[in-house]
Amino acid sequence: MSGRTEGGAKERGACQFKPTWCSVQSSPRPDSRVTAGIIALAAIAVLIGGAFVGLILEAARDPSGAVAAFDGYLLRVARFTLWQALLSTLLSVAPALLVARALSRHPSFPGRRLILQLFAVPLALPAIVAALGVLALYGHAGYFAGALGSLGGGEWPGIYGLSGILIAHVFFNLPLAARLFLEALGTVPADQWRLASQLGMGARPAFRLIEWPALRAALPGVAGLVFMLCITSFTIVLTLGGGPAATTLEVAIYQALRFDFDPARAVVLTLLQIGLTFVVVAALMRLGANTVGDANLPVAPRRYLSAGKAETVVNAGLIALALLFVAGPMAATVLAGLEADLGRLAGEEAVRRATLTSAALSFLSALLSVTLSLSLIAARRALALRRRAGSAMSLLEHATDTGAGFVLVVPPIVVGAGWFLALRGVTDVFAVAPAMVGAVNAVMAMPFAIRAVRPAYDAASERHERLCLALGIRGWNRLRLVDWPSLRRPLATGFAFAMALSLGDLGVIALFGSDSVQTLPYLLLARMSSYRTADAAGLALLLGLVCLTLVVAADWLGREAKA
Repeated sequence: MSGRTEGGAKERGACQFKPTWCSVQSSPRPDSRVTAGIIALAAIAVLIGGAFVGLILEAARDPSGAVAAFDGYLLRVARFTLWQALLSTLLSVAPALLVARALSRHPSFPGRRLILQLFAVPLALPAIVAALGVLALYGHAGYFAGALGSLGGGEWPGIYGLSGILIAHVFFNLPLAARLFLEALGTVPADQWRLASQLGMGARPAFRLIEWPALRAALPGVAGLVFMLCITSFTIVLTLGGGPAATTLEVAIYQALRFDFDPARAVVLTLLQIGLTFVVVAALMRLGANTVGDANLPVAPRRYLSAGKAETVVNAGLIALALLFVAGPMAATVLAGLEADLGRLAGEEAVRRATLTSAALSFLSALLSVTLSLSLIAARRALALRRRAGSAMSLLEHATDTGAGFVLVVPPIVVGAGWFLALRGVTDVFAVAPAMVGAVNAVMAMPFAIRAVRPAYDAASERHERLCLALGIRGWNRLRLVDWPSLRRPLATGFAFAMALSLGDLGVIALFGSDSVQTLPYLLLARMSSYRTADAAGLALLLGLVCLTLVVAADWLGREAKA
């Protein structure tokens, strides 16, 4: 009895020392962070679920039409979608292995840091800008048309079709894969290299025993990521496909709604696209792949094995070829853009209106994206702190932890198609273009924003959580007084990256755009379709520079935040 009394006195003493903390633990009050997370999850569910409702209702309205859509055209489109994704993956990943190893073997290679920075540029370029750069270089009237025609013994026909799609996909994905493989090689312990040097190990055994195991472990995830990016490619195929023979599922969805207006076929194509994407994303998660495609490269490690002269020449050649392949379309975009009449373009009412529309929609989309992302991050942290040690995650905590990742299963064109079908009988679908573009782009940018903000929020919570509970600092006051100093730069990083993604996106606006609502990518596509290539090149230069500036700012802010 006395022991029980003594234990109770100790507990009361502890609670007298930390009254607020003990009261919170014994009778937790509703946390505004959890409420905000639930609202964010509801917003995502409405956006994605509304698209599915539109698809289901359309299929129920005309079931015979949906059944009839399973024809030879559907199988041909699905087969081409998988074929071009497979070829693009092989042509991107295989050279990336060699380039990454060459860069890893020569940490003091002249201009190595600049090359890696250049390899990050394709991640910042809108797909339509890169497509125009590829056309300016290899197209029928491109800079290389004369040389390529001479090699072929006739007039160069251009690269529309599978060849153009593959070149553009390799332009985007080879640098990404090389950076990810280089990151994997950077994880090899220095002790292994030191031991290899002491044993006098040559290049071949070093590759077989040290480098290849690291590359092999990263290979499935990198290849799966590139395959997913290619299987959901829309803008590249739309601009470089060149006809029905080179059409993927996403482009077929767009054509079924905007040109043929065949809702039944659009529903079947959309469901098939969702199924393929779901399988690929599930495989990526099982492999532990980095689904947002970000590679934060460490400082070049010290190498204890020196490369021989022959190996140095081969590696330098590989790096130079990769550099020329990546830099070529960028340089062609700049040169073609400078040849356009930029002054006249800047004075056009349509260009000014499209620029303002793009700026406004991308700003609102980025603001919504970081708001939803911060809500999910804060809710996940609050639920994790509330959970007892060793207990399983609740359904709500699991949803806040992985909810934003589900948007990777549903590409933007699929969400747009679902809402297009759901709204066409209710209102003018083109009148709701701003809301749809802003909402879809915001949700699609959330995985990137969460990646930028979550580590900083968790670190700040680790430092300040008990103090905030003890002082009763909650809600807006906590965000303003405690969290904001630590989150200011990470939030700016996520905001800039989300704004760049939204600014260059063509997926949703391709469905909902019209003469009254045009963004820069939509206007650029319209100028390309009307064969006003000089104007398109000028707009591509403007759009590419703005997006690149935003991503560079995001990268700089992210580095400052870590420092």
